Amino acid sequence: MSKLRVVHYINQFFAGIGGEEKADTPAELRVGEVIGPGMALKASFGEEAEIVATIVCGDSYFAENMDKAKEQIIGWVKEQKPDVFIAGPAFNAGRYGTACGAICEAVQNKLNIPVVTGMYIENPGADMYKNKIYVFPTKDSAAGMKDAAPLMAKFALKLGKKEKIGSSKEEGFMPGKRINFFAEKRGSERAVDMLLAKIAGKPFETEYPMPEFDKVAPNPEIKDITKATIALCTSGGIVPKGNPDHIESSNALKYGEYDITGVMELTSDKYETAHGGYDPVYANERPDRVLPVDVMRDLEKEGKIGKLHNKFYTTVGNGTAVASAKKYAAEYAQKLKADGVDAVIMTST
Repeated sequence: MSKLRVVHYINQFFAGIGGEEKADTPAELRVGEVIGPGMALKASFGEEAEIVATIVCGDSYFAENMDKAKEQIIGWVKEQKPDVFIAGPAFNAGRYGTACGAICEAVQNKLNIPVVTGMYIENPGADMYKNKIYVFPTKDSAAGMKDAAPLMAKFALKLGKKEKIGSSKEEGFMPGKRINFFAEKRGSERAVDMLLAKIAGKPFETEYPMPEFDKVAPNPEIKDITKATIALCTSGGIVPKGNPDHIESSNALKYGEYDITGVMELTSDKYETAHGGYDPVYANERPDRVLPVDVMRDLEKEGKIGKLHNKFYTTVGNGTAVASAKKYAAEYAQKLKADGVDAVIMTST
């Protein structure tokens, strides 16, 4: 029996080209090459499958040229005639995860070739694509490669051989993609069984786990806001003109801290938005629309607040992982507290 043919997609980092400074690397096809994580997949395939080509594409290039990149990659995949297409794993890299999901969905829908990818559960690509394609959960860094590659390879072999695919619980992929099957009991009976088990204090397992959300206790109210120092923060990407810290337009890997001492309003010649998730025209025309420094200065003059803090903190919420956002907030919250800030107004888009 001949080996299954596999085409593998990876980004510039896992191809050994470079990190963020090389994220604009255009898509390229490397026929016959097995690169980076492909080596771990190859070891797991044994003699059952081979990676016939690896496609490499920079994360920024894909995000900024999505239609062009997808069309080019789909053409290459079609030429290679694979039995299975694998992307990643992307772990917690947001733009990489989004690219893996997008190209997998395109290959599946356009070429009818089975696909599989892997990423950390908080990767924005997971939420976007787990109900469309098979996404395997991984750890949040490449340290999880040794666990992720065998699972993805085993499942890819199953897809390539056209074997019956079980539920997410049986196979290990993230819940989301629907699979039709005949259950022994109808849904109403299963629901009643679960309810009776719950009432009796017996163990049961829901078929539809609910999402978990952080519960954040509100801080005490400000007793006298006319003496309070108020800071502005935003996930709307407002930055000084030219984006000096190069905050990413999607899946931000950093936040910015900028001084607005003496700044009465944010003018278009000095400020702009780095955000890639909404039309920037109106924000660039008047950045105060996203970060209302002008309004806060008016309140300051009128004595309705004590003063506006002389620094603002900003990042881009578009595709940014929850874990990253929490990390940024935890860092600059300590700076705000140290500066004696009493309250923060967080603006979005």
